[in-house]
Amino acid sequence: MPAVTPNARPLSPHLQVYRLAFTTVLSGLHRITGLLLTAGSLVLVAWLAAVAGGPRSYATAGGVFASWPVRILLAGALAVFWYHLFNGIRHLVWDAGFGFDRRSARRSGALVLLLAALAFGATLALTPAWRWLLGAP
Repeated sequence: MPAVTPNARPLSPHLQVYRLAFTTVLSGLHRITGLLLTAGSLVLVAWLAAVAGGPRSYATAGGVFASWPVRILLAGALAVFWYHLFNGIRHLVWDAGFGFDRRSARRSGALVLLLAALAFGATLALTPAWRWLLGAP
């Protein structure tokens, strides 16, 4: 019997070895979007503080919010909001005891992505948000 050397042993599995399930990815996204929404609430607090600070601080905040990086971040926050909302409703349905089988979980996950994309698009199309994001007056 040949001797086993330490280098011949298999390495521990890592993420490149695993194929993540669709529902696993959506679960991770739900957690990440929750964290992003929490961080985004700080932007809301900053805006409210600028409003309370008077016209000068509000104008300063308006200049910051009008910058392209902040516009992109706010558009991302809008998309994150819709995804987290619809996936949270999905979790409420699960809490009621429905949709646990593999087929239903995959379908509801795809529905969450579709609804989030449609709501994001509808928000941009039906409100002045798209004009603001593009920098139009």
